[in-house]
Parts: sequence; structure tokens; C-alpha cells
Amino acid sequence: MKLAVTGAGGMLGQDVVRAARAENHEVVALTRADADVTDAAAVRERITAEHPDAVINCAAWTDVDGAESDPEGAAAVNAAGAGNVAAAAAEVGARVLFVSTDYVFDGSGSEPWTESDAPAPLGAYGRTKLGGEEATRAATDRHFVVRSSWLFGAGGRNFVATMLSLAEEHDEVIVVRDQIGCPTYTGHLARALVRLVASEAFGIHHIAGGGWCSWYDLAREAFAQEGVACRVMSCTTAETARPAPRPLWSALGSERPDPLTLPAWQDGLAAYLAERRVAA
Repeated sequence: MKLAVTGAGGMLGQDVVRAARAENHEVVALTRADADVTDAAAVRERITAEHPDAVINCAAWTDVDGAESDPEGAAAVNAAGAGNVAAAAAEVGARVLFVSTDYVFDGSGSEPWTESDAPAPLGAYGRTKLGGEEATRAATDRHFVVRSSWLFGAGGRNFVATMLSLAEEHDEVIVVRDQIGCPTYTGHLARALVRLVASEAFGIHHIAGGGWCSWYDLAREAFAQEGVACRVMSCTTAETARPAPRPLWSALGSERPDPLTLPAWQDGLAAYLAERRVAA
């Protein structure tokens, strides 16, 4: 299969490119310089020239707080940009996969969110990602929308890397304890995306690290696995002063009869930390 990956320079995109090549697919890795998803004409021209069988769209505005101050910028990438990619894919008969987020939900539940639950994003980031879902679905029936959660990987900035960096300079850190999600290693997610896009299982999928925890739990586990002597203190979301609202409960589950599942988030964390050590 010939597979184009937009956002190939990002944290997830890099792992998707590697995963696809490991499966012996012909891969066209498109960074922002190669195909800026906000430029519909440029995206159409490049996708038409490459004529892939499938496109995995990893291009994303991921700055949750930044989206609150620049919702138009976030929407240009996450919503309109997703539509540009999906429309270009549809024109050449390619299937398209859009990567979305648990932040399309409002966090009011107490059970894992499933694919048929109604989205109700709290902030601009979630709204723009939901817009991307809608634009992708509108462009072609041969689409996959994959909602995932709390991504971390070796190819970019992420919460775990930030915590480890802070631990080098401080004896203690303060982390939110009342936001619950599914930490997901991009190396594991990438392999699932490549497998999914080669299937006929079109529609919405929830794919995230197995189990769930708080950011506080994730920080503690990261320090424990790395043997870092840094005390983790906790606070509530209400005690923080972040520009963007976050869902308190955004754990993802699936109602599909044969869902793609990932290893437990603790195993994903271990794999990520091992990758970091090799790269150091």
C-alpha cells in the first residue's frame, strides 16, 4: 500500500512513518514544509501528484492553552486543515484517517467514553478537533476517525518529558490529580493506525493506552520507572490557572465488537522511557 502521512515531522507522525515502513508500505512522509494542511491548493497538488492509497493525517495544533488565545489558528489546522486533507484524499480515491482527541468530551461522565457518546468539548482545542472529525466525515465515506488520549513519544514535547526535565532541577513537582485519562505511547498508537488504515473498518474508533490514571499518577509512575527521587505533590484543576478548560474524566473505551487495543499505559510508558535512554 502507498501511504501518505501528513504532519510527518510531529511526534506521532514520525512514529507512524516508522511503523508503516516496518510493515513494508511505500511511505510518503509529508512535513509542514512539504504540504501545509492549511493550504488547500498545496495539499491537493501534492496528494494528486503522489496518488496514495491512503492518507493518515497527523498534522495538528496540539497547544491546548494556545488554542484558547488563537482559536482561528487552531481551527485552520485542526478543522479546515483536516477537511483539506480529506478532500484531497477523496479526489484520488484514497481512504483517510484523522487523529482526534479525548478532549471532544466534556468530562462529566464516570465510565469510559465510547464511539457513540455525544461530543461536547469544553475548550477551543476540543472544538477544533471535533470540527476536524466533521470535515473528514463530510469529505468521504472512506474515512477513519481515531480518538486517542494523552500522547507521549520520543519525537516531541510531552508531559512525561516535561516531568523528567523538572525533576532534574527541583526536589518536588505539583501535578493535577483530578483529571483522568488514558496515557498513550505514540509508538504503540502508530502501529495500530497503520493496521487500521489498511482495513475496511471505516468510522470512529477509540484507541488509547490500556487503563486510565491521573496526571499525578502518571508522573509518579514515570519517576518510579526511572528511579527519579523527586516528590510528587498534587493539586486540583480548580487550584490551577490554565487558560483552557480540561475534561476531568476523559478515559476512552470502545463499543466496537473487535476493537484495536493497545498495551497498558504503564507498558507504553516503559517502552517510551527505554526509547529515551537509547536516544540519550
